[in-house]
Amino acid sequence: MTVRPITRVALIGAGALALLGPLTATTAAAVSDGGRGADRVLAAPYAVEPYETVNVRSGPARSYAKVGSVAAGQPRGAYCWTRGETISDHGYTNNVWVKLVEGYVSAVYLKGNAYGDLPASATC
Repeated sequence: MTVRPITRVALIGAGALALLGPLTATTAAAVSDGGRGADRVLAAPYAVEPYETVNVRSGPARSYAKVGSVAAGQPRGAYCWTRGETISDHGYTNNVWVKLVEGYVSAVYLKGNAYGDLPASATC
């Protein structure tokens, strides 16, 4: 039986999908759920969690555009931290901002240490 080249590609692709089934399903869920927290964690090396609803900014200061928000208790993927505008709230003062998948949030609103529980070495 002769297999045409396009059929081989389709068969190879089907085999690859079979091997990557769980990964593909997770990725599809992350895309289809409208950006829910747990799926956003998969896209970055670290996870952070705000203890109250926090605004997400396009840069590390309140003067940057608001690009969204993260609800209290919703984990988010984070890449690194950087210094930015100093924020004071709930008795805490900090100039650390954490870069999420969506943008930046002040570490003042994140559970954990002064870096939102990212390692001190995880600078942007």
